[in-house]
Amino acid sequence: MAKPSMSFNPDPELSKVCSELWALDENRLTPGVDYAINLQGGTKTYWRDDKAKDPLFSFVSKEALGRLTFKSFVSLLDNYEAATGLDEEVTQEEIRENRAFINAICETKVMKKTQQYLVSKGKSSPDLMQFKRQLYDIWFRMYRRTKGSQALDSSGFEHVFVGETRNSKTVIGFHNWIQFYLQEKAGNVDYQGYILGTKSDEGSKSRLVTIKFKWNREVKPIGSTFVGTSPEFEVALYTICYLCANDSKVDIDVAGIPVVITCYKHGVNLGTSYPEAM
Repeated sequence: MAKPSMSFNPDPELSKVCSELWALDENRLTPGVDYAINLQGGTKTYWRDDKAKDPLFSFVSKEALGRLTFKSFVSLLDNYEAATGLDEEVTQEEIRENRAFINAICETKVMKKTQQYLVSKGKSSPDLMQFKRQLYDIWFRMYRRTKGSQALDSSGFEHVFVGETRNSKTVIGFHNWIQFYLQEKAGNVDYQGYILGTKSDEGSKSRLVTIKFKWNREVKPIGSTFVGTSPEFEVALYTICYLCANDSKVDIDVAGIPVVITCYKHGVNLGTSYPEAM
C-alpha cells in the first residue's frame, strides 16, 4: 500500500463508516479470482500515443456479474443518450428498472448500514419507502447539465456510472469499472494506459485506478474508478458524501485505502462523484 501524502487528512467519522461499508460489501469481487486487470504502460494526460496495446480487463467472472445487484445495475446502462444537450426520454420500463435496482441494493447490508448512518445524522428518514424515494431523487432525477439548453439531459446516475459526452469531443463522468469493462468488451472503449504518479502503478491488484481512455473515439484524458466494488458500495459511498461531507472534496481512509472523494453539486443535484487515489 502506497503511503498517503502528508497533506492527506482523513475525516475520522466518514472514514469509520465507509470502512464499515467496505467490510459489509459481500458482493465485492476478489482480484485474481473474480477479475484481473492489466495496467501496462504509464501515460500523461497530454501524451498522444497509446501506452496499452491490450484491454485493461483480462477477465471478469460471469458468475460475479450475475449477482442480483450487478444484474439490475447492468440493466440500467443502456437507458441513456451519451451526448449532453439532448433530452433524455425516460420510459415506464426504465422507471421500473431504476426502482428494481434501488430495491435490490436496499436489501444489502451495505445499504441498510447507509440508511442507519444517514438517519443518525438527520439526513434520511427511518422509513424505508421514503429512503428509497430519496435515493431515486438523488440518482435518477433528470436535470439540465448543458448551459444554454432547456434539455433535461443528465442525472447523477448517468454522469457518474454511465458516462456522457460533451460537444462530440470529450468524455465526462464515466467513473464505474463495470461500465468500463462492458464497453471495453463491446469494442467501444480503448484503454490507453494508467496515469503516471498515481496509485494505479502498484500493479494488477489495485482497487483504485486512474487511467486514460477513449470511448467511442472520444477522449477521457484522466478518469478514476474503484475496481471490483459492488454497485451498492459505490452508491452508498457517494450518497453519504453528497449528503454529509462539508466540502466538495473529502479525504477518506477506506479500510486502509487512502482516497479523496470528490462530490460536486449541480445546483441542488448530484453533479458528479468519483474517487481519487492518493
